[in-house]
Amino acid sequence: MLAARDNCANAQPVSSVMIVDDHPLYSDALETALTLGFPECDIRKAGSLKACFDLLDEGFLPDLVMFDLKLPDVTGVSGFEKLRERLPEARVLVISSLASSQLVHTLLRSGAMGFLQKDASAKTLQFAVSEITAGRRYIPAEYVNAEAGEGQDDLFKTTPELSILTPQQVNILKLICAGKPNKQIAYELSLAEATVKAHITALLRRLDVRNRTQAVVFVESVMARHAEPEARAFLQH
Repeated sequence: MLAARDNCANAQPVSSVMIVDDHPLYSDALETALTLGFPECDIRKAGSLKACFDLLDEGFLPDLVMFDLKLPDVTGVSGFEKLRERLPEARVLVISSLASSQLVHTLLRSGAMGFLQKDASAKTLQFAVSEITAGRRYIPAEYVNAEAGEGQDDLFKTTPELSILTPQQVNILKLICAGKPNKQIAYELSLAEATVKAHITALLRRLDVRNRTQAVVFVESVMARHAEPEARAFLQH
């Protein structure tokens, strides 16, 4: 399995890890895999978000948190969000059996350093941790394009809310969602900047939104509504 490389964080060693997962067998398997790859690592385990916070209250501050989305005391991505509030600087590797392009994309944009499916091998786990240790995000190959915004073609073609846009407006909207300024959009699409502005004015009108930010929020809401059912439920909490 390949991973996307991203210099979004400085390289830092991982000497302590907290595993937050309510399945003892899987939690033990993670600990064993980590111990084999990183024998000097201090590993603690928690079976709920409350148990995680209890460890933090006791003074344990992990370099890396391996976090399962499905915990007994939280619903949806709210557990991840609460963890980020409590540990805003911590590196978080989300490990879950639940996966969709939109869910992975949302987690990464919300500050996760990586996403790993629960059926990944021990070797893949060790590689993911090594990537995060080196200051790079880990993204499974099947979600790389989705994270980069390149896997949305079907969405723009099939959803009534977005299919009203022209092909050029779709291209511009994708670049807006990627955070590109008008000048960069004009360069990438070989258009005059004034032409780009005219297209943006037209697409905002068609989407019935006032500005670029509202357009991005609108696209994200459409993606959430059309995500896989269980993943969609997580995104709504």
